[in-house]
Amino acid sequence: MPSAPPTLHHLALGADDVESLAAFYRDALGLPEIDRHHFPGGALRSIWLSLGPGCVLMVEPYEQRREEVAHHSSGLFLLALQMDSGSRARVEAALEVESRTDHTCYFRDPEGNRFAISDYPLPAGGCAGG
Repeated sequence: MPSAPPTLHHLALGADDVESLAAFYRDALGLPEIDRHHFPGGALRSIWLSLGPGCVLMVEPYEQRREEVAHHSSGLFLLALQMDSGSRARVEAALEVESRTDHTCYFRDPEGNRFAISDYPLPAGGCAGG
């Protein structure tokens, strides 16, 4: 057993248009681009966006992973990001809200992935390790 519980390293989103989807998360949510990777021959393999210290959102071509997930009906169905209430209000005003609760707003990105922004307080030991 590890001496400490594992922490989130990265999330990968499949995309038909990697460049466009990465630009959406970069522009709409302010996720800084930190790296790009290419296949041999030069085609874009992934764009990495920072999700904070030690965590990355990788946007990759959907075709690359389609076979790996084709026969699975379960899996990640929501990407929820923590944001302060002022930033949350600005994002809500700029994007089409699918639904909301007191602390969380839900949206769809341009490729149909469901994501949320939330200012709900996490318990001690949550994602930020507080």
